[in-house]
Amino acid sequence: MRAVGVRRFGGPEALRVFDIPEAHAGHGQVRVHVRAAAVNGGDRYLRDGSLGPTVMGPPHIPGFEAAGVVDEIGEGTTTDLRVGDRVMAVAVPTGPNGGAYVQYLALPHQWVARAPAGSTHAEASTLPMNGLIARHALDLLALPTGRTIAVTGSTEAVGGFVIQMAKAADGLTVIADAWPEDVALVRSLGADIVVPRGTEFAQHVLRIMPEGVDGVVDAANLGPAAVARAVREGGGISLLPHENPQNLDPAELGPHSVHIRTVTLSKVLGDRSRLDRLRHQAEAGELTLRVADTLPASQATEVHHLMEAGDVRGRLVLEF
Repeated sequence: MRAVGVRRFGGPEALRVFDIPEAHAGHGQVRVHVRAAAVNGGDRYLRDGSLGPTVMGPPHIPGFEAAGVVDEIGEGTTTDLRVGDRVMAVAVPTGPNGGAYVQYLALPHQWVARAPAGSTHAEASTLPMNGLIARHALDLLALPTGRTIAVTGSTEAVGGFVIQMAKAADGLTVIADAWPEDVALVRSLGADIVVPRGTEFAQHVLRIMPEGVDGVVDAANLGPAAVARAVREGGGISLLPHENPQNLDPAELGPHSVHIRTVTLSKVLGDRSRLDRLRHQAEAGELTLRVADTLPASQATEVHHLMEAGDVRGRLVLEF
């Protein structure tokens, strides 16, 4: 089967199309014939070696989420999914099942759920991992209804989902960042207040909320030191999985106490009800599936260049 990955870690030019042995569904698994794989910021860390070696590689295959059609159900697998169902799925590229940039992806059945009704494969591929991360980032903050949250990276998939979830499900007041040309987009996602995007995010928030907000989801990866001053005493910050606050000097967080939490992928996998909840929210119009562009898998190098340039609204998607 075709797969896109790297034999040697490196930049976008290291990506190649490989012919690797075809995956089949084992006990407790289903196999997805992948039609679309979303390209996430975390994919670069698999590609450049920051995440370390993979169980399956080389070649090392990126990709955290995909959409397609169920075409095998493993022996002894108890699931309501059936061959022919349109589905979305999450993958862990460093694990034994490999990443999502492949024609066929065999996964634990709990990692696969039906795609939102009416969505294309490309649209569905942008939801599962991005949605799980956004939901977990909000759950880590555990803000009561009526509190205020600030969101960085609002035009990107995770940030956009955080805004929509914070409004539709959590009843929060949302302050979000945007470049001038993206203000209308971010408002359409539900942000109550939009501030300029950039390294002075905290200062902009404090001009509006002098005591600070109750929590921040740092989807733009500005880092805890850059956003902590926007948070009130005792408030919280949710970081995305690849952010590492371990070596942070507490003095960089300012004079008050701020709780830092990091989304952990292992905490969001294994419970299909979470994926089904995302599906229902998308079907209800509470979550917007935004595809920036679709390109064939053979053009993965170009897609990664576009991703790293940073001027992307929504998700780039590879089609198989």
